[in-house]
Amino acid sequence: MEPACPRSIIDAGSEPLLRVDTITTKLTNRRDLLAGSLAVPLVLAGAGRVAPAFAQAPDPARTQPAEMPFDANMVRRTARALAEKPFAAQDTSLPPGLTDLDYDKYRTIRFRPDRALWRGEGLPFEAQFFHRGFLFTDRVAIHEVRDGKARPILYSPDLFDFGAVPPPASDARVGFAGFRLHAPINRPDYYDEVAVFLGASYFRAVAKGQTYGLSARGLSIGTADAKGEEFPAFRAYWIEKPPKHTGSIVVHALLDSKSAAAAYRFTIRPGETTVFDVEMTLYPRTDIELPGIGTCTSMFFFGPNDRAGVDDFRPAVHDSDGLAIRNGRGEEIWRPLANPTDLQISIFEDTNPRGFGLLQRARDFRAYEDLESRFETRPSLWVEPIGDWGTGATQLVEIPTKEEIHDNIVTFWRPKDKLAAKSEYWFTYRLHWGAGKAGTPPLATFARTRCGAGPDGTRRFVLDVTGDKLTGIDPAAVRGLVETDKGKIVNIVTQPNPAAGGWRLSFELAPGRDTVVELRALLLRGDEPLTETWLYRWTP
Repeated sequence: MEPACPRSIIDAGSEPLLRVDTITTKLTNRRDLLAGSLAVPLVLAGAGRVAPAFAQAPDPARTQPAEMPFDANMVRRTARALAEKPFAAQDTSLPPGLTDLDYDKYRTIRFRPDRALWRGEGLPFEAQFFHRGFLFTDRVAIHEVRDGKARPILYSPDLFDFGAVPPPASDARVGFAGFRLHAPINRPDYYDEVAVFLGASYFRAVAKGQTYGLSARGLSIGTADAKGEEFPAFRAYWIEKPPKHTGSIVVHALLDSKSAAAAYRFTIRPGETTVFDVEMTLYPRTDIELPGIGTCTSMFFFGPNDRAGVDDFRPAVHDSDGLAIRNGRGEEIWRPLANPTDLQISIFEDTNPRGFGLLQRARDFRAYEDLESRFETRPSLWVEPIGDWGTGATQLVEIPTKEEIHDNIVTFWRPKDKLAAKSEYWFTYRLHWGAGKAGTPPLATFARTRCGAGPDGTRRFVLDVTGDKLTGIDPAAVRGLVETDKGKIVNIVTQPNPAAGGWRLSFELAPGRDTVVELRALLLRGDEPLTETWLYRWTP
């Protein structure tokens, strides 16, 4: 990626090569882009022909929709054939009355729960569908798969309660915008919403006891690129009917955009941690210079480390408070998030990463004091690559925002080499929606990062550390290591923190005239790391 301005480079011992880009630009609200605007006719691989665009939906009056054979390779064949043809945009027009819905009107359109797919069949999952409108104007085809055959789910206005919105004509062919899955995750007698696929290639999930927060994406292209970002979109889904005694459900998806088509197989297991096994096969139409694999999108408005200009009763507002990385060498890294003045990109170069993700570590209500949003219940999302992903970088994009309604944080894996046109690429990974990372080694973690004014123009940092690795350890044996690429570090103090049941590392940064300073810290016993590695970028 070519930098838009000067870049600082750090290589501190075992730390991954970190490149930092700072870009001043103006971006559109990312949540306004969830619906996307890309579309494509569906290529039916088995039939060897191009089917009519999704705008030509099946007639709702049909009571026996056509079935066609389905197997796991069908979606891949469809994606491959689709990528060999020029991209075709979809007709996203809507009937009168649905073209100018605002958020409040759109949310009054509700799917009727008694019409849910598999309602009353005693299965461990049910599916409900979203109406098109508001930001979600794209039509997606949705199929049920059972007994080796795929049957399209037909749209009808009777499936919805339109509230204050005049319903379309009974024979309207409006179609669906997406779907959501329900399962008895919190108690055995009630089906809670556990996952949503809605808008472009975005999807979300929750674990037991959680509420929705950050999102995942099937594919991102050109994120934060000055030329503009491309938003690939899912165009069709195939939902496999689950057996009665199972804890998982399988969803297949077809993605399309100007640059690529792709096939996905999601195996979804709700629970204490909700897990998605993702099998992705990607077919570029053109060379893709800036792909994003395993993309996570979240919101960080302010927190204890970043409250400049904030006048709010709440101590913090964010869906995620940091980026965690387990690199190919097994090093554990924690990078607290910020809401920067200028758009910034951090690049953590690596080979065969073992995991990365956006985490919400602060789990106490008192960290937020928000009875409505309940940020302490938002899920973390950990991406676990399966197999070798080669050389590339985990990238973090932090976008300035003045409101909490915007998703301004993005992270993903970017391969070192471009994805070449007319090729096939496989990526397999596991998404863990839950309280934190999967397979965490016994290192203490940085639970909170606080920053404020220090003496003589310095900035004081206070880092709270928790974990069994520090339990019962001799304080005299623990030392704090703090490094910087610019400025000067003074007054390093390491001490137990009995009030929090952990330790505290504090220090002061004298930045001088520097405006971008990279910091690195950890606790050691001799040369043995006791904690993960804390990385931070300070800007005025």
